[in-house]
Amino acid sequence: MAPRTRRALFSVTLFLTSCAILGSFISRKVAAQSASDESTLRDSLHSFTNVYSIVEANYAERLDTEKTDKAIYDGAIPGMLHTLDPHSNFFDPKAFAQMREDQHGKYYGVGMSIQPQPDKTSGGTKIVVLAPFEGSPSYKAGIRPGDVIMFIDGKSTAGMDSSAVASQLKGPKGTHVAVTMGREGSAKPLVFDLVRDDITRPSVDLAFMVRPGIGYIRVTSFIETTSREVGEAIEMLDKDDSMKGLIVDLRGNPGGLMIEAVNMSDKFLAKGQIVVSQRGRAFPDQVYRATHGEQGPKYPIVVLVNRGTASAAEIVSGALQDHDRALIAGETTFGKGLVQTVFQISENTGLALTTYHYYTPSGRLIQRNYDHVSLYDYYYVRDQGTAPKDKSNLEVKLTDSGRTVYGGGGITPDEKIDQLKANHFQDSLFQHYAFFDFSKHYLANHAVSKDFVVDDAVMQDFKSFLKAQDIEYTDADLNGVSDWVKSTIKSELFKSQFGSTEGAKVTAEWDPQIAKAITFLPEAQTLADRAKPTTKVAGLTH
Repeated sequence: MAPRTRRALFSVTLFLTSCAILGSFISRKVAAQSASDESTLRDSLHSFTNVYSIVEANYAERLDTEKTDKAIYDGAIPGMLHTLDPHSNFFDPKAFAQMREDQHGKYYGVGMSIQPQPDKTSGGTKIVVLAPFEGSPSYKAGIRPGDVIMFIDGKSTAGMDSSAVASQLKGPKGTHVAVTMGREGSAKPLVFDLVRDDITRPSVDLAFMVRPGIGYIRVTSFIETTSREVGEAIEMLDKDDSMKGLIVDLRGNPGGLMIEAVNMSDKFLAKGQIVVSQRGRAFPDQVYRATHGEQGPKYPIVVLVNRGTASAAEIVSGALQDHDRALIAGETTFGKGLVQTVFQISENTGLALTTYHYYTPSGRLIQRNYDHVSLYDYYYVRDQGTAPKDKSNLEVKLTDSGRTVYGGGGITPDEKIDQLKANHFQDSLFQHYAFFDFSKHYLANHAVSKDFVVDDAVMQDFKSFLKAQDIEYTDADLNGVSDWVKSTIKSELFKSQFGSTEGAKVTAEWDPQIAKAITFLPEAQTLADRAKPTTKVAGLTH
């Protein structure tokens, strides 16, 4: 049998296997499916194989492996799943491997984030280092943000996209890769001999005292190490019982592993309190509780959320809100209350199938309505406000202390914080990579220390740089957002000079939403006082 035919048969078999898995869940726990239903299912599958056979035999172009895979991987299976809900999904071998890598939070490589940028010299694009990961081979070798990747093991990167370059940089642990970089201010290219190693991507990428006595933790995703990372961050921040309040930043957190959301919530709740419940048709209901409970002193907590806060991040937000352990501030969250179970099918492919709905401790279903809504509208066309103006159609529940909370459309914050909106001038600076490129330019001629301040001289250099790059601006443009401009300049310089963490700290210290969240800590203190008492309740005044 020819390889192309074998591949085509595999693709069709994969589709039928997916249908069989789906059908097993549709029919499970049904005492007896009618003969009519079974006949309809058989007819549908028979129709698909007939259509595929006609296409393969008569299509105007030869159905090579790529077209066959695309028809099945990108067409038939996703089309079938998306008729069910927006979150059931199919992973082809490449996507399945990436999903597993994301869940583990590590891979073997050199450790840098990259992106394509316009190349004014060639008129095409170039692959630029955004930042080396701290502690990685790239970081230790001295690679900087703004370095341009020119060659990998002697092979030019011209014409490569970011994915192809990233693939070349990854490889078995302990192997060497030679990377040739172009750097502004350097007379000739720099060659780095890098040894691939474990590259760990933490989900807690920032934890520090954002104000005296006020801890700040940013959680970007929920992977296998998240709850441990959160525990270590809390221990570090409160090592001398010095933390009087905590901001947990879940903005833009898309979720991830549900069990890690349960384990993270466990660190803030009382032992035995419900974190989340799962209800589905094909499996028994499950209730997850805090098994250890909050250890040590209790302090007020504000959880910062936005429209990008979803799934596992909503489990944490909902649990802490329902038990009055934290005050939720920001925007109404995404509203994903469906739980997917990933079934490995064959050849490293996977089917993420919705098997449960999840509910907060008060019984709220967080999932938004998706009936008769296109995928585009579901993800991108949503209420632009921070909270629904009309709550009459939302389910009403009560927290432990009797506060009203709403379900059926994400987590509604206790206190809203308006989204930061960039004006045209700010957008223009980002579109032209103004801050990123200025940091390369500035560091080629200046030294930056930890006590660096963006003073008038630095601002004058920035203005001159904008003019040299033909980026239009007026003094009124700069003066209108001067604090933001100074903070962003400093953040980019610190990122290049001291690493991503120091750059992120600068941004967090300036961030108006974080500053606003801090003002809600006294209100969060009141909630903490209502909860079961522990050894210490921090006294906080504003």
